[in-house]
Amino acid sequence: MKISTKGRYAIKLMLDLALYSKGQPVKIKEIAKRQGISEKYLEQIVATLNKAALVKSIRGSHGGYMLSEPPRNYTVGRILRTMEGNLSPTDCVGANGWPCENKATCVSLIIWQKLDEAINGVLEGMTLEDLVEWQQNLWTDQYVIWQIRSSITTNRKSLTHCEKGMKDCYGEKAVFRCERK
Repeated sequence: MKISTKGRYAIKLMLDLALYSKGQPVKIKEIAKRQGISEKYLEQIVATLNKAALVKSIRGSHGGYMLSEPPRNYTVGRILRTMEGNLSPTDCVGANGWPCENKATCVSLIIWQKLDEAINGVLEGMTLEDLVEWQQNLWTDQYVIWQIRSSITTNRKSLTHCEKGMKDCYGEKAVFRCERK
């Protein structure tokens, strides 16, 4: 199973709405800018999410999109299934599995059933609310790293390289681990 770009971007879009909506609609243009995704592509994704009632569209000059429900009501599995359809690893398992003529003697069916259960366990065990919390924790961690980094005298060239996304930055007195944002 491989999640498509639409599935991955749908998660990003829903997370962005959960983080930035604050009771007001969010414009696709703003989401596209924050997430680095094309507006046209996001419009296709949000149309599917809107049709499935995961988001609601607000028209007008102050319009945009909002979540239809609180973030705790959305599982990652629900969002991905909206975009991807069936997430089962094979056609013979899962909620929509077709009856296999070899089911009674197929030992590999056990593998696919266990894999399907594991995938569903992970995806249904995570909510959009969890993702919001994890994102906020990452932002807090990045803020702490930035504060430490900016409080130590560094070689300006190294800081510039770090800001461009390199993993290691060497200052005059310390070595920093910098991750791409």
